[in-house]
Amino acid sequence: MALSEVYWDRQIPLPKLAPVQAKVTVALVALLCFMNSYDGEFVFDDSEAIINNKDLKPTTPLNNIWSNDFWGSNLSSNSSHKSYRPLTVLTFRLNYLLAGGLHPVGFHVLNIILHAVISALMIDMFAILIGGLAHDENGRILNNAPKTSLLAALLFAAHPVHTESVAGIVGRADLLCALFFQLSFLTYCKAFNRGSDRDDRFSVQWVVVSLLLCAAAMLCKEQGITVLGVNAAFDVLLICNVNVYELSQRLLLRKNPLNVSEILRTGLLTRLALMGLGGLSMLYARWRIMGTGPPAFTDVDNPASFAENIFLRIVNYNYYYSLNAWLLLCPWWLCFDWSMGCVPLIKSATDWRMVWLLLLWCILIGLISQALCSQDSQRRRTLTLGLVLLVVPFLPACNIFFRVGFVVAERVLYLSSAGYCLLLAYSVGHCCCRWSKYRKPLCVSVLGLLCVYVARCALRSHQWRSEQSLFTNALSVCPLNAKVHYNVGKNLADRGNSTAAIAYYREAVSLHPTYVHAMNNLGNILKERNELIEAEHLLSKAVSIQPDFAAAWMNLGIVQNSLQRFEAAEKSYWNAIRFRKKYPDCYYNLGRLYADLNRNVDALNAWRNATVLKPDHSLAWNNMVILLDNTGNLGQAELIGREALKLLPNDHTIMFSLANVLGKSQKYKESEGFFLHALRINPNSASCHGNLAVLYHRWGKLELAKKHYELSLKLDPEAPGTRDNYKMLRRKLDQLKQPTP
Repeated sequence: MALSEVYWDRQIPLPKLAPVQAKVTVALVALLCFMNSYDGEFVFDDSEAIINNKDLKPTTPLNNIWSNDFWGSNLSSNSSHKSYRPLTVLTFRLNYLLAGGLHPVGFHVLNIILHAVISALMIDMFAILIGGLAHDENGRILNNAPKTSLLAALLFAAHPVHTESVAGIVGRADLLCALFFQLSFLTYCKAFNRGSDRDDRFSVQWVVVSLLLCAAAMLCKEQGITVLGVNAAFDVLLICNVNVYELSQRLLLRKNPLNVSEILRTGLLTRLALMGLGGLSMLYARWRIMGTGPPAFTDVDNPASFAENIFLRIVNYNYYYSLNAWLLLCPWWLCFDWSMGCVPLIKSATDWRMVWLLLLWCILIGLISQALCSQDSQRRRTLTLGLVLLVVPFLPACNIFFRVGFVVAERVLYLSSAGYCLLLAYSVGHCCCRWSKYRKPLCVSVLGLLCVYVARCALRSHQWRSEQSLFTNALSVCPLNAKVHYNVGKNLADRGNSTAAIAYYREAVSLHPTYVHAMNNLGNILKERNELIEAEHLLSKAVSIQPDFAAAWMNLGIVQNSLQRFEAAEKSYWNAIRFRKKYPDCYYNLGRLYADLNRNVDALNAWRNATVLKPDHSLAWNNMVILLDNTGNLGQAELIGREALKLLPNDHTIMFSLANVLGKSQKYKESEGFFLHALRINPNSASCHGNLAVLYHRWGKLELAKKHYELSLKLDPEAPGTRDNYKMLRRKLDQLKQPTP
């Protein structure tokens, strides 16, 4: 179970630090790499997972996080991605409560701290995987490879591929999963510290605790269950000291039959049974929670998985693996999204990219042969466990067991990179042993690599500070990615630069002709620019490609309404509502259509539906008050206005409309109060000053009327009717000043 001191460790070009010093050093390097992202914005997926996620708000019942997915959608919904991560969402909710709202600094700081803690704990994990489970007299685990574990942990702390997980707030799922993954592994190791020299003694309680921590890791991200595979490999190779190559030879050649009683004596089968039962229970629970059905992905998300030819599907999967390996080896070309043309499919065996597949498998086969066939037991165990830590956490993302919703995702490499760092640190030690005369250049190379990693992390985390820099930088990495162009366009549109946004949306549609979201956004901008014919064409095409695209149906209805194609607009609105039952904005626009057609009862019903679905829908409330006012139903308008203000007590538009109604009902004092309250909220409203002046004019408070007419004209000299009313008031004041004969 315990190994002697690792012979190559002395050759590693690093100082030997005390355990606490080593962990502090690694944590500081991790902080140095990512600290400049602490005051970044909410970017990319943060919008859906945090800003628009109602599960973070204190007003939402806490139980909701156990029935909703990571994005706040119900797991039973067809649109849910089935990503069940309640513990991660719980930490987001705590961030929200502590900060008193959606302030990104607290979210970012916690991510950076988590990465520093995980990086420091990696020393303990690497020390056990490399040097075994030797304990001192106090029961503490001895580190038989202090330099190698330190180097591997430093490489992990500074690896640039971690930027998405650390600088992107939704990466919290990967960080928490990794933390519980580590704790599960370290707890499993505690099961063998019984203070006895007997190898068959182990603690069932610690194995159970390890399983509970595995479940916690899985509740942070699905990848967490893979710790069971790492624990099992560790048990077989280090606890039971099984030589896999020798075992395979015995089984295949039937020489020296396997001593089953020896394996039974170690308790290995009992532990494997416990982990197998625990793992199956977790998978079954997970399957039941997500509704016993997998998430629905499209060929846009993962085109290789939709290839009809199984050979091409396998080839493309393997090409994706080689891309992931390249990101670990050379993390320079990093991108927030690798879908939609970023990685063109391999469609022929003559494609030059087949070389990368062959190279990947040549390297893997070479490593596996060294891991299994080496006569050096330390080398054999280190390589095998390094490969296990590299490959096993990546298995959920490999498309073998189920289809995943991405092509390449840097975040899924967070745990796998630990295996890569362990193998790299071993390679440095091995090279220093074999070519000792080149130890100094190797030392410089390692130091240079760490410095490059730190610099790249700092640069990349700075790019993650804002959507503008993140999306713009991606253009140079994935110029063929339609989603990159779409996101650049969306960011430009959000900042008011619609002209530039149009160019990027057009490029997104050009690169991906069925990109309905780009068509919808482009159609919206063209609608605002009154280019209605092209807008209608784009939106019609979007709904023909994706008939259940509710937002595009609603926008198509708005365009058709503007083109006075009222019957078509009504059908479009009802299609939107058919595909999205709870769609308050669509009911609001449907109400506007009915109002234009003088179908007042239908308009009121549509706006009432909007307010039922969204009680704070200010525009729907206000339109109801205005319509009732215009049709002479002052009493009903007053009731609706008061009902609205109970829900929206500071909405100055509703106050203004209600004040007009009260003024017409000759409730001058109350009307005045609402006008003045509205002006306190929005003091530069020319129409509010003008209508208050009309109220004073009717009420006989002529000097106050004069004051507010003048304020209204100062704010808007072209205000319709205000100048005429002001002239009438001036004539009346002049008449009053003339002496009575």
